[in-house]
Amino acid sequence: MVIGITGGIGSGKSTLSELIRKQGYPVYDTDKETRRLQDEDEILVQQIKSLFGENIYADGKLNRAEVAVLVFNNPELLQKLTAMVHPAVKHDFIKWKGKFNSEDLIFIESAVLFEGGFDQLTNKIILVTASEDIRIQRVMKRDKISREQVLSRIKNQIPDTEKAPKSDIIINTNQGLPEDIMQSIVVWQH
Repeated sequence: MVIGITGGIGSGKSTLSELIRKQGYPVYDTDKETRRLQDEDEILVQQIKSLFGENIYADGKLNRAEVAVLVFNNPELLQKLTAMVHPAVKHDFIKWKGKFNSEDLIFIESAVLFEGGFDQLTNKIILVTASEDIRIQRVMKRDKISREQVLSRIKNQIPDTEKAPKSDIIINTNQGLPEDIMQSIVVWQH
């Protein structure tokens, strides 16, 4: 069974995923794997260079800060980039998923679970939410970026009000993760 974990930037997805990993369950982190594929997948690297130019890579690494500046202020460019990245990540996830038995409980964490069509690869979905102010403060502190930069990223994500009806569990993290959250999740294993 594949359980999707989603939520807006700064909602607490990664914190929940880390808790799940500590309980012994595998979690595929689309952000982490996207970064790896953007540096290692030869086809994807060539596609990204064709979109942004050869100089977007230095020493074999994508200049993510420069890409962020370019795409978060240009929806068309962001759309072109995601049209390249999402299929590569989906393919990688399917390959990763093949390492497990059909009765295993595995997770996929993605801020863009719905936007990227990753929801179609899941059996159940957990939506992690928090108030916008809390999310902004968390991301400003974590990423050392301005309020405006956080807001520009938030505006590129589907709001929780649209994600909630498509989700099986909604977890509000304004006060942190609920202590009994794993009991709500592992019930799907049986």
